[in-house]
Amino acid sequence: MQAYGLKMRIYSLWGGGGHFRGMPVATFPKWKLLTLIWMIPYTAIRWPKLFGELLKGLFTRKAPSWMNFWENMLGAGFACLYAGQFRDDRPTHIHGAWGGAPATAAWILGRMDGHRFSSGAHAYDIYEHGGDWWLQDKLVDALFIHTSTEMGRASLIEHNLDAKRIFCIRRGLDAFPDMKTLRSPRKPLQIICIARLVEKKGLRHQLRIYAALKKTGLEFAVKIVGEGPLRQELEQLREELRLDSEITFTGHLSNEKVWAELGWADVLVHSGVIAASGDRDGLPNVIPEAMSIGTLVVTSPIAATTEAIENEVTGLVALVESEQAWLDALQRLAEDDGLAETLRTNARAWTEENFDAHKNANQLREHFERVIQS
Repeated sequence: MQAYGLKMRIYSLWGGGGHFRGMPVATFPKWKLLTLIWMIPYTAIRWPKLFGELLKGLFTRKAPSWMNFWENMLGAGFACLYAGQFRDDRPTHIHGAWGGAPATAAWILGRMDGHRFSSGAHAYDIYEHGGDWWLQDKLVDALFIHTSTEMGRASLIEHNLDAKRIFCIRRGLDAFPDMKTLRSPRKPLQIICIARLVEKKGLRHQLRIYAALKKTGLEFAVKIVGEGPLRQELEQLREELRLDSEITFTGHLSNEKVWAELGWADVLVHSGVIAASGDRDGLPNVIPEAMSIGTLVVTSPIAATTEAIENEVTGLVALVESEQAWLDALQRLAEDDGLAETLRTNARAWTEENFDAHKNANQLREHFERVIQS
C-alpha cells in the first residue's frame, strides 16, 4: 500500500514487533490489559451509551465459543487502551484485517471518537460456531467490507449487511513461479496435501481414499505437510490402513520447502469438509499456489474451492464421501497427459487473472481512497 502513496501504521493485536516490508509493526503488550481495572470505569463514564450497549450484549447473548469471546475482549481492550493515542494522532481511516478482534477494535474506536473504518471478514469469522459473536453489529457501520471469496460475500449479505458495501477481493501471489514441466509418465503418482491437521480438512476421508487407491494397483506416494491436533490419530489410522510405505507426514515446513514440495508433486489433493463447529475453508491459498506452479488439483466441492477449480477446466472435483470419484480422478491424472496439460494451462491462467497480489492490493487501495475522499 505504501507503493500507492498510502501512509500506514500497523498494529498487531497478537505478536507483532519488528518490520514488515520496511514498515514497523507495533506490538500490543498484554500487560497493559491490567490497566483496564481503572480504564473500564473511565470508559463507562465518558461513553455511557456505548458501555451500556456492550454490557447489555455481554449479558443477553452467548458467545459461540470461549476462543471467540476472548478474541472480542482482546479487541475491546485494545480500543479502550489506545483510544487516546488514536485521538492524539488521528488516522484518516482504520481498517480491521479480520472480522474478529481487529474488527472489534476498529468498531469500538469508531463508536468512541467517530473514526471511519472498514474491515475484512473471512471464513473463520463467518462460519466457525455460526460466526463471530458481534459480527453483524460491528460490520453494519463499516464503510466497506472485503472478503476473499464469493461464498463469503454471499454469506455476509445473508447477515443483512449492505451488499453494495461488500466486495470479494482475493489474496494473491507477490510473484508467480515458473511453470514446471509435466512429468510423464507419472509413476508412481506423486500426491501432496498441505493442510492443518484439523477436522475441516477431511483427512480421515483422504486416508481411506488412499487405502482404496492402493487396492487398484496404482503406484503412488503421498506427502501430508502440516501440523495439528489430529496428527497422532491420523498416523494411527495410516498404520491401521497399512499405508506406512505410501504416506509420509512431514510436519510443518517453511514456505520455501512447501514450494519445493509443490514442485515435487504431480497432484495436490484437498479433501475439505464442513466441521461439526461449522468451520470450513474459504479458498485455501495452497490451491491457487499449486495451480500457479503447474501442480494438478483434485478437490472436494466444499466451501469456495470450486471458485478456482472448475471441474475438467482448471482441475477435477470429487465428493469427499465418494471413494470411486476420487479413484477415477486420480487415475485420470496419472494416465491422461492431454487432460493434465489442459488443466495445468487453464489453472495457471486463472491464477494470473484472479490471484495476483498486486492487482488485488490495488482493488483494496481503490476502496480506501474512495471512502477517504467521500
